[in-house]
This record gives sequence, C-alpha cells and structure tokens, in this order.
Amino acid sequence: MTISIRVGKKTDAEAAIAVLRQSITQLCSADHQDDDAEIASWLSNKTAASWAAWINREDATVLVAELEGNIVGVGMADARGEILLNYAHPDTRFKGISTAILLALEAEVRARGMEMCVVESTRTAKKFYETRGYQAAAGDSLSLSKRL
Repeated sequence: MTISIRVGKKTDAEAAIAVLRQSITQLCSADHQDDDAEIASWLSNKTAASWAAWINREDATVLVAELEGNIVGVGMADARGEILLNYAHPDTRFKGISTAILLALEAEVRARGMEMCVVESTRTAKKFYETRGYQAAAGDSLSLSKRL
C-alpha cells in the first residue's frame, strides 16, 4: 500500500471534494458537534468552484494523496507557510495519509523559502500536529506553528 502525493488538477474536483466533505462530516465531530448548521457552514466552500479556484492560485499548492489510483487525501498550503487543508478519507484514517500530505506541504513551503509552517488546527487534528512538532501559540490554542 504505497501512498503517492501529487499536485491537484481540475479533473480531481469530484473525488477531492468528496474526501473533504466526508472527512469533515465523519471525523470532525469534536469540532462541529454534529450541529447541522455548523456542518453546513464548514462545507459551504467545499465545492467544485472552490476547487477550481484553489488549484489556480499562484500563491498556494494543492496536493492530493492517492492509494491504488484513488484520491484519499487533500492538502493545501499557501506561500506564507500556512497549512490551509489537510484531510484524509475516513476509511484511510491512521494509515499515514495526513502525515504524507503534511510532509509534502512542508517541503513545498521550504521550497518557497519559508522557514516556518503555521496552521489553525481543528480540535480533531491538534494532537496530530503536536506529535509532528507543531506547538500551540498559547496554552490550549488551536493556532500552531513549526520551524522547518
């Protein structure tokens, strides 16, 4: 089971958006607490139109993770070093997808000459980032950073 990471493209929209929506809906209940309005708000920009805008940004990199030819993860970082997306399909949780995406995003940020990554984490993902060297700005903050 080899994870491959590549730059997202227009034709990935349907599969990538499905991964984002399923991950948020099924894995992030600690954040949205299964509140329909909160979920709807969170999903409101997880659309094909948003995907097209994201992959066309010159100041950001959008990556997809694939297993056996299927998109199972999505990540995005901007030129300032902010991790904007890092989601894995629920069926692939704890299989290294988010870690592979994060490592690739950090490499992209370094390649742009930045020395730090920052992320506004979810409660669900905070421990994930902390175990990979990210530190909270203050106490229990969800604003995390890591020197590269």
